[in-house]
Amino acid sequence: MYKSIIIGTGPAGLTAAIYLARANMKPLVIEGPQPGGQLTTTTEVENFPGFPEGIMGPDLMDNMRQQAERFGAEFRTGWVNSVDTSSRPFKLQVDGLGELVAETLIISTGATAKYLGIPGEQDNVGRGVSTCATCDGFFFRGKEIIVVGGGDSALEEAGFLTRFASKVTLVHRRDELRASKIMQDRVRANEKVEWALNRTPLEVVTNEAGVTGLKVLNNATGEEEIIEANGVFVAIGHHPNTGFLGGQITTDENGYIVVKAGTSETNVPGIFACGDVQDTRYRQAITAAGSGCMAAIDAEKFIEAMEHEQTAVLG
Repeated sequence: MYKSIIIGTGPAGLTAAIYLARANMKPLVIEGPQPGGQLTTTTEVENFPGFPEGIMGPDLMDNMRQQAERFGAEFRTGWVNSVDTSSRPFKLQVDGLGELVAETLIISTGATAKYLGIPGEQDNVGRGVSTCATCDGFFFRGKEIIVVGGGDSALEEAGFLTRFASKVTLVHRRDELRASKIMQDRVRANEKVEWALNRTPLEVVTNEAGVTGLKVLNNATGEEEIIEANGVFVAIGHHPNTGFLGGQITTDENGYIVVKAGTSETNVPGIFACGDVQDTRYRQAITAAGSGCMAAIDAEKFIEAMEHEQTAVLG
């Protein structure tokens, strides 16, 4: 029986582990196939407070893990197949670990960025291919960038990247955008943005120096084209990693966990969510870490209240 089990080891889960471990709660942290989350696929992180010279994403996550271990957090590797939330304590079925039982759960399984699935893409994530303009835009100052996508998020990223890039080309496979009219009007008014609509991405083009462009199919002419650029930002959405919950936790229409405003509380008492799995707006390492702190404090208070009730009954 664990007082708290944390599922996921990105900034949110590791921060929750630090706080719970320091509170002598001895949390168990379950690592999935990508310990450290999305930050392990990035290179230099320059917007996390406390590192004026920046820090490599994997190093930041390793530091946070060591900090949690220092205070007594336990780490085990496994894949959570299912969670029984019908009664407390909660029961988890975990590949490689069997059944685990906990008084509280913190879900910090994150959201996985959707990729195009084309040649040259995965090989160059963090090396010219990105899914986060806020994270990586600074590294493309004065360079040409491609943004792939047609929704509000893609146009928002395109507009943001014009702060750094000399030119931003927006590539979309249809000749019409899904983005709202006000967002389209705003970006179309930006002189740095060029448009490559009705074009299907085929391959990220590279040489020994890195990304040099994107090969696309012109759907109108049937011809292949190369759009030159130093970076490709993929902005076609995210998948929140909530499938293992089996619909027992309330989510929005896109699968993101719904939490009570101003807290990390889910619809099930004793289960808390933090990080990108419940964040549809910010998706930053620092906001994930902050929500991990919230979840740890919420879980600690929940356990304290539960123990107080038990003591009162026994008394």
